[in-house]
This record gives sequence, structure tokens and C-alpha cells, in this order.
Amino acid sequence: MNFYDSDKIHDLLFIHGYEKTNIQDDADLIVLNTCHIREKASEKLFSDLGRIKKLKDRKKVTIAVTGCVAQAEGKKISDRAPYVDLITGPQAFHRLPEMLRDVSQGIKVPPELEFLTIDKFDNLRNSKRTIGPTEFVSIQEGCDKFCTFCVVPYTRGAEFSRSISEIKEEIISLTEKGVCEITLLGQNVNSWHGVDSLGNERGLDYLILEIAKINKIKRIRYTTSHPLDMDEDLILAHKEISKLMPYLHLPIQSGSDKILKSMNRKHTSKQYIEIIEKIRNVNPDIALSGDFIVGFPGETQSDFIDTLELVKNVGYAQSYSFKYSSRPGTPASVLETQVPENIKKARLSELQNLLSSQQRQFNSQFLDKEVEVLIEKRGERDNQVMGRSEHMQSVYMDQSIGNIGDIKKVKISYVGQNSLKV
Repeated sequence: MNFYDSDKIHDLLFIHGYEKTNIQDDADLIVLNTCHIREKASEKLFSDLGRIKKLKDRKKVTIAVTGCVAQAEGKKISDRAPYVDLITGPQAFHRLPEMLRDVSQGIKVPPELEFLTIDKFDNLRNSKRTIGPTEFVSIQEGCDKFCTFCVVPYTRGAEFSRSISEIKEEIISLTEKGVCEITLLGQNVNSWHGVDSLGNERGLDYLILEIAKINKIKRIRYTTSHPLDMDEDLILAHKEISKLMPYLHLPIQSGSDKILKSMNRKHTSKQYIEIIEKIRNVNPDIALSGDFIVGFPGETQSDFIDTLELVKNVGYAQSYSFKYSSRPGTPASVLETQVPENIKKARLSELQNLLSSQQRQFNSQFLDKEVEVLIEKRGERDNQVMGRSEHMQSVYMDQSIGNIGDIKKVKISYVGQNSLKV
């Protein structure tokens, strides 16, 4: 989501005359878009601000801080770094142009930390920057789940769904710029709901079907999902909608029911497995991705083994795994049964070794097989391009195979843990 927000900030400022520079000393405006999910996010922010202050001491430069750390710690930023000119949360950064205008006129601008989701999307319609063949489209923001480890409900607000017409309008606009793959984005993207032209309440499966009717859209993805919102219609969409790619990111965080309850996930490991089985029944070809947290407060060795067993049972094509880090203001941060750092580190290493082996195993099945690849950009080497398979794998090939934006069927000659090669 932060990458998406950064792109939208770029679009917004570009419209108002700002051009991106990779040379900090040349900048008239520096925007720090912050994430609050991981540990030490605020410390990193203040470290970055300290370096930028040295630049501000030498020249006139406006400093803006936005994103989730800004939302959670706006007052702290104002107190510790009074040289910061603008502070805005992730639901109000669309106001940056008028806030910058006030700053230029010498007006002191207070932190903007309201949850102005509807207003935000009304102001973020059109992209003016150069874009590639694949783009994110935010369809849902916020979260009502209140997992005990997570700050998102406090920094992004309640769940909000954009309208079907608004989403389709944005996607059609993107296709006119050459986009042919859309990734639908949300904190809990499959909680999206909207109303069709007849006034009927609809879920994500219906929205995907409507997007699939747009001729220039060839591929559709969505992320990030929550197991509680993985309903039967959405599962069936993975069989019935050919443009929906065979890839699903469905986090569980832990394989232990005790830990899942402590996390307030509101589902069990068995229920999660049942969802996976249903998905694989309708689409045996699907690639699964997950999120895992090790060392959550109260996690015993037995709980950790439950996680390993679930991973072995599911078999993931990709995954994201982290040590638990306490986020101030979350219920889990005050639990007394914190796991020692050395144990968290050891468990993370063991889990990542297992997940890495599964990823290698998944990729290995594509050796000497043909896959369809959407060419997205130039590769790291001369005369090389990179694209993604239907299963979200990075695929590298000679640029003679096709141009950026082409979908090509290619034969894989090399498989690695993180990429394939033609």
C-alpha cells in the first residue's frame, strides 16, 4: 500500500508542477512516506529527518512527512522535529498541494490526521506520470479486524470500499495509457463490497467479473486478503474468471490456534486449511502466498511447531515472514509473555528455511515448461527484459522476445528460488 500511496503522491505533486529528482540536494520539497508496520519505523524516520535537517540548514527546502507513522505519532514528530513543515496521515495526503501553498505564504500548517477517505479518492483520479503495463488500483482501505499486533485500524481507519463505477473509471483510464494488468489493492481487499446498477449488494467476485469485461485488461490480481472474507463466490471466481491470475496471497500469521486466538484473528488453523482445500479444488494450479509472524507473545515451542506443520501441509509458492515486533498502542504490546529475541531469531530462521525450500520446489516444476509472461520492464543486464508469469514469478529473458507490455509464451531453461529464466 505504501508504494501505491507514494505513486499517488507523485501523481498529485506532478500535476501541481513538481518534478521528481534522485538528487536530494536539488530538491525543493522532500516527502517522507512512512510505514508503521515494522519495528523501529519511527526511529528510522527521525534518523532520516536528522540527515535532511542538515540540508535544510543550507538551503530552502520544504519537508513533509506522511503515512502511517505520521498518523500514529504526528505530535511526537512536531515536538522532536519542529523544522518539519507538513505532517499528514495516509488518508489526507491529497491535501498536500493546498498545505504546500499555505507554507509558501508563511502560514503555520497543523498536522492533518483526519480520516478523509472519500475526499481522498475524489482527488486522486488521474495519473500523469509514465506508467508501465501493470498497475495497482486501490479499491478498499482501512481495517475493522483489530488483530492485536497490528496498527492499521488506528492509522488507516475503518474499512471503506470505493464504488464500482469509480473503480472501473480509473481502470479504463489506465488502459488508455497502456495498462493491461490490474492488481486490486486493500488492507483487507476481499472485504470490498459495493452496489450494482440494480441496487444489489455485491462482493469482490462481482467486481472482478466487471473488470474482466474491460477488453484491454488481460490480467487481474488482488491483495491482501483475510481468511474471514474468503467467501464461496470469491473462491469460485478463481475457476470461472480466466483473467483472474492463479495466485492468491492469504495470510494466516500462525499455525497455532492458541496464538491465532491471542492475535484476535477470529479463525482457526483448521478453518484456514479448509479454505485452502476449497481453492485448490476449484483451481489446482493456483500458487499460494502467506504471511507469518514468529515469536508472538506467549508463543511456545509447541505453538511454533504447529506453524511449521501448517506450512508443510499447505505448501507455499511465496511467503513473507517476520519476527514479532511490538507496536505501541496495540493490545499485544502490553502482554507480559514476550518471547526472548534470540528465540524469535532462531524460529524465524527455521521457518524461512522451510518456506524457501517450498518456493524452490514450486519453481522447479516449471523447468522446460512454457509459461505466459507479461513483460513489465528492462532487466538488470543489457538486452534483457523482465516480466511476471501468471503465478507471479519474475521471469528474465532476451529483449528480442518481445516489448514491454507484450504477453509472450516462453520456455523456461533455468529456475532459481526467486526467479525463472528463458
